[in-house]
Amino acid sequence: MSEANIIIGRNSVTEALKAGRSITKLYVAAGNESQPLQRIRDLAGRKEILVEDVPLKVLNHLAPGNRHQGVIAFAKPVEYADLTDVLIAADEKGKVPFLVLLDGIEDVHNMGAIIRTAECAGVDAVLLPKRRTALINETVGKTSAGAVEYMPLVQIGNIAQTLKQLKKRGFWVIGADMDGETDYFHSSLTDPVVLVIGSEGRGISHLVKETCDVLVQIPMFGHVNSLNASVAAALLMYEVVRQRQAGE
Repeated sequence: MSEANIIIGRNSVTEALKAGRSITKLYVAAGNESQPLQRIRDLAGRKEILVEDVPLKVLNHLAPGNRHQGVIAFAKPVEYADLTDVLIAADEKGKVPFLVLLDGIEDVHNMGAIIRTAECAGVDAVLLPKRRTALINETVGKTSAGAVEYMPLVQIGNIAQTLKQLKKRGFWVIGADMDGETDYFHSSLTDPVVLVIGSEGRGISHLVKETCDVLVQIPMFGHVNSLNASVAAALLMYEVVRQRQAGE
């Protein structure tokens, strides 16, 4: 997933195996006969993937600062999806397309959390600019609880240009911004939507703001005037879900 191409932790490794990710081998903590690790061994065995028992210090060295839970997988990098293919797939399912675009999310934990929520909320793809974006590495994979194995990730070049192209295809571009024009629950989100989430510090870039059809804000009633990017993204994604379910 990164240059090391490793997947860390029981959930992430299990989901990678279930999703058919191209895994070359697994390192499992020697002497750990716990049921979760045995299930991973069995699953890997059925897929004819090499499993090696290694000392705990080897796992600690490969995943410093991460809770590897006794297992690490070596895999090919996550493959990016094609946006046209994503939209065709949504159309074939009879879905109103729902995309999330991340403008400058550089924190890997926020990235993983957003991808996890997007997968749970039925988002069709997460769009990731090539610049100023967190790498899809082992921490993103672990924080996403394995959602990176299922959520189509689309790498894009120019954000504003991509949004303009989507607008021509009938998408409504909603930007999350502290100075937004309206509370998020007063905006209609039942049409094809691109939800734009800005960076943790800078928010949405100026040019991208100008490209959005509307900027929405989440009302604040406490002393702290902003939310973590992944929390804000989750609230907005599930407002899309709520409105669409209410309209069914």
